[in-house]
Amino acid sequence: MGEKMAKKPIKKPVKKVAPKNAIAPVPQGQMPPGLPPLSKDAEAKLGEIKKKIEKFQKRVVEKFDKYIAGIALLPPEKPKDGEKSDLNKINVLVLVDDTDSQKMSKQDLKQKLGTIIDKMAQEVDKNLFTQTVIFSELWQSCYDGKHDLLQMIALSAPVYDTGMLSAIKISEIHKNMILKKFEKYIVTYVLSGSLVRGQATATSDIDVFIVIDDTDVKRMTRAELKDKLRAIIIGMGIEAGEITGIKNKLNIQVYILTDFWDSLKEANPIIFTLLRDGVPFFDRGIFMPWKQLLRMGKIKPSIEAIDMFMNSGEQMLKRVHFKIKEIGMEDTYYAILTPSQAALMLYGVPPPAPRETAKLLREVFVKKEKLLEEEYVKILEHNIQVRKELEHGTMEKISGKEVDKMLVDAEKFLKRIKKLFTQIELMKEKDSIVHVYESVVTIARDILRLEGVEKVKDSEILKIFEEEMVHKGLIPQKFLRMLDEIIKAKKDYDSGKLGKTEVEQARKVSSELIKFLVEYMQRKRGRELERTKIRVKHGNRYGEVLLLDNTAFIIHDIDHKDKEISIAKINKDGGIGTTQKSNLEELEKHLAKIEIPSKVFIKEKIFEDMKKLFGKDVEILVNY
Repeated sequence: MGEKMAKKPIKKPVKKVAPKNAIAPVPQGQMPPGLPPLSKDAEAKLGEIKKKIEKFQKRVVEKFDKYIAGIALLPPEKPKDGEKSDLNKINVLVLVDDTDSQKMSKQDLKQKLGTIIDKMAQEVDKNLFTQTVIFSELWQSCYDGKHDLLQMIALSAPVYDTGMLSAIKISEIHKNMILKKFEKYIVTYVLSGSLVRGQATATSDIDVFIVIDDTDVKRMTRAELKDKLRAIIIGMGIEAGEITGIKNKLNIQVYILTDFWDSLKEANPIIFTLLRDGVPFFDRGIFMPWKQLLRMGKIKPSIEAIDMFMNSGEQMLKRVHFKIKEIGMEDTYYAILTPSQAALMLYGVPPPAPRETAKLLREVFVKKEKLLEEEYVKILEHNIQVRKELEHGTMEKISGKEVDKMLVDAEKFLKRIKKLFTQIELMKEKDSIVHVYESVVTIARDILRLEGVEKVKDSEILKIFEEEMVHKGLIPQKFLRMLDEIIKAKKDYDSGKLGKTEVEQARKVSSELIKFLVEYMQRKRGRELERTKIRVKHGNRYGEVLLLDNTAFIIHDIDHKDKEISIAKINKDGGIGTTQKSNLEELEKHLAKIEIPSKVFIKEKIFEDMKKLFGKDVEILVNY
């Protein structure tokens, strides 16, 4: 029977690796802290045991190959009352994967394998006694709420392991740690993933999930309970790894009971998979009934869940189109716009507006300095045009082919801009420090102005930048050091102490600093503009209200090709005055005038006006 089983193509062979946690003689002086070193006799005896088990392991694995999931040395048995302990007896666990066994019953398989394995052990040494356990038996004991086998494996010392012994050991120890601290909250602790499906390898992650009872929480919200316990439970997982020395990643998913139940009703595929495949290491009588009900076909998705799944495909395709549109509209646009602005600033031009960048690039570097070819300005202009058409709705979609071309052009553009930086630096080497200093200080002043600091002297720029930007956590400390380095380089230049090496270093630092500060300004302005928006839903349509200083722009349907836009004054009571027709051009002109929007205070009156603008069924959207 053994030969037939060895030939059977059960599943992909597990790659042989060095056995984990193998038993080895421990050299004197290297015992764990607090324990005395082994005596020479004990060390020699442990070495003999190791040789016997390794010899047995090689024979068993050679004969049964992929069936053997693990071999481990078990602790000595406790002697029965009135009996003496047999110190020569060596107890060994053999864990067998019977996942793909179909030609015989599980019990027959265990009996036949156990008989052969016992005989092989006795041939190696008369004191070698084996206990053969098959996966089915191990999992069934867990289903029945019996955990003797799990505890035995947790106390064993693996000699050969394809992954399961390590998974059970670390999971069992982790389970006991969290039960000791949070037992009344833990509903179930379940091993899941590739391990229980019989698809694991020696390096597989160990997946467990834990359900926390939140039905009687009074002192905190359910979310707070989940977050608090989750942080501690994951920390205990790291501790369990340190205790066992097991390097496989322990993936821990924590659910609260109410969310788990909602996911069942919504037919969440992840939860269904966890129920179908999971093996409970601890259960208060909830997981197993759910598992049985799922097997019986009693847990079925609701009509709402089915509709949601039916519509998910269309929603995902819309999301794909949106992402492609976003790449064309935002990502490639800013990828080449920001470096273009940086090049102009390095030359000495104040930070240009996006719409002016291409024009300045042509005037300064193509026509005046003759450092750049016309084709690169056209690449930037094309990106600006595509973004404008997508934003205004004159271009509804952008093809993947067009996006690919834009990405290729962007990469080509960036390579050329890097070369342009070098050209600018060589051209302006003599007075580069002055230009670098003025560019950096100008941008620093602009950023401080965005934060409400209007006037700053040159002598105070470093101190105020540190107080307003770094100490408040808005900009990392390293960029303050860069600013300080640029200011010191300018002082050395003024006193004639600056050498060529220092010039190169200052230019290198300024490039990184300028790029970061420009991006910071763009993000800041973008975030502030986003805060001025109130998004609403009315019927099947979505609208927006932009509150810009004392003026409001109302977009009635943001998804419509020809956007209907209105403009109105914001009254002192916070309400919206009489509306008039407007358009995208007027909105853009208004946005261009506002360097950064003022703080917006939403008063009760504006919510009453929403009903007049959008109808009685209007809904305010939060975090849309």
